[in-house]
Amino acid sequence: MKLVSAIVKPFKLDDVRESLSEVGIQGITVTEVKGFGRQKGHTELYRGAEYIVDFLPKVKVEIAVEDDQVDTVIEAVTNAAATGKIGDGKIFVSPLEQVIRIRTGETGPEAI
Repeated sequence: MKLVSAIVKPFKLDDVRESLSEVGIQGITVTEVKGFGRQKGHTELYRGAEYIVDFLPKVKVEIAVEDDQVDTVIEAVTNAAATGKIGDGKIFVSPLEQVIRIRTGETGPEAI
């Protein structure tokens, strides 16, 4: 099992959710996050004063999947989240040692 974590632009969240739903993913976790990558933030004007925005708002989408679904999930997220501009985000894939459904006590792939 793997945990796929994708950091994407907030306005792309609905597209990502729909794309994952189309490939059969039933559950995701979404967290509002802030951060920066190569773009290192940007400068904005507010009431005539210039200030630096170091951390840009992003959305983190986490999807627990079986090993054979990883490539499908990556492709779905990439296609839905891409704008072709800097700051589109990143996808991280981590091993998932154990999953337990609290309500039923199911473990492993059955708990996903």
